Amino acid sequence: MEKLEHPLWIVQAVNAVLGPIVAAALAPLGFHFSGPEIIPNYLVMTMLIVAAITVMCVIMRSRLSVEHPGKFQIILEDGVMAVVGLLEEWIGPTGRQYLPLIAALGLFILMGNYAGLVPGLMAPTSSINVTLGCAITIWVYYHYQGIRAQGIGHYIAHFWAPPGAPWWIGFIMFPIELISHTSRVMSLSLRLFGNIFGEELVILILGSIIPVIVPLPMMFLGLITGGLQAFIFVLLSVIYLQGAVAVAHEEDGHGHDAPSGIHAPASA
Repeated sequence: MEKLEHPLWIVQAVNAVLGPIVAAALAPLGFHFSGPEIIPNYLVMTMLIVAAITVMCVIMRSRLSVEHPGKFQIILEDGVMAVVGLLEEWIGPTGRQYLPLIAALGLFILMGNYAGLVPGLMAPTSSINVTLGCAITIWVYYHYQGIRAQGIGHYIAHFWAPPGAPWWIGFIMFPIELISHTSRVMSLSLRLFGNIFGEELVILILGSIIPVIVPLPMMFLGLITGGLQAFIFVLLSVIYLQGAVAVAHEEDGHGHDAPSGIHAPASA
């Protein structure tokens, strides 16, 4: 893989400007760098995408119009409403409050996936460090929101046993729930990393054989898989979030199950 890769000009430029500053800042902490690439390529691409999203948001904020929205504004509004619809469908009317992180992470992953299709750039999501960071962010976030919505006592209790189940079942359920929730970090990160890394590797190999023409079908397929992988990550994040913030309804006074509705915990 390393023999097929070519140095990215933007990575070299960023390291030429910021590399010595980073090396000097980390030297007192015991970090020493020998090569020219002090800031890794995936981190450079991550900073580039974050900067691009920030600039885009600043520009769009100054051009927002209710009476005469532009084409790009309409596209962004449709994307935001799609995520809002997903959140409200799974979580209910309160789902809209989780829009900022879910939409921002989905947009970052989408742009990160597509960055690998641009000559001279790479997909930061083809690095396990980036996908693992995204997965840990969602994992911490939905647990935090679950504790915030239910209280730490009720939130931990729902790992112990489902409503209506005997209390002793928790000795079996609790370890299973811990393993299940821990494995979500692995599944989210490895799924995204494996698909994007594999796609970039195939394009790189095909491009090394016959440049320009042969990689085009795979790059076209990347347009589909890049968007699909971003959607899958967002959907799973919403499902995990719904299972964390949903409030289980106990049996009512007549011994019947109270209505569950949209707030019943979903299995994910």
